[in-house]
Amino acid sequence: MLKHTIIEPEEILVLEPQAPLEAIDFEDLAREIDPYIADHGKLPGLMIHAKAFPGWATPDAFLAHMRFIKSHLQDIVRFAMVSDSVLLTDVSRIAAYLVHAEVKHFPDSEYAQALQWLKAATGAAASNGALQ
Repeated sequence: MLKHTIIEPEEILVLEPQAPLEAIDFEDLAREIDPYIADHGKLPGLMIHAKAFPGWATPDAFLAHMRFIKSHLQDIVRFAMVSDSVLLTDVSRIAAYLVHAEVKHFPDSEYAQALQWLKAATGAAASNGALQ
């Protein structure tokens, strides 16, 4: 299960994996986020907040996840990984080399700081006209 929320008006997508991920999680997420991106341009902030990565329920879920990442990489301005998990900390380091977005890891205790960092990107992007 992948809980997802869009924080308005900052346009920050918060993803919280809560159980092994299913292919339907990414289909549901795409159905909600694709029209949002089409209406707003870029997504200024993405936060993944997780105590630990729950894995994928099936190989199809893994493939759906990879397809979702590939089709949405260019839409993200800043990406915050909020977790104390060693695996997820390493994922944020790897992501920094693979995506065009600014990527930063925050320990779980710094959730509020991560949110502020993402909100700062929203203000900068809006003042530069980068969101449309």
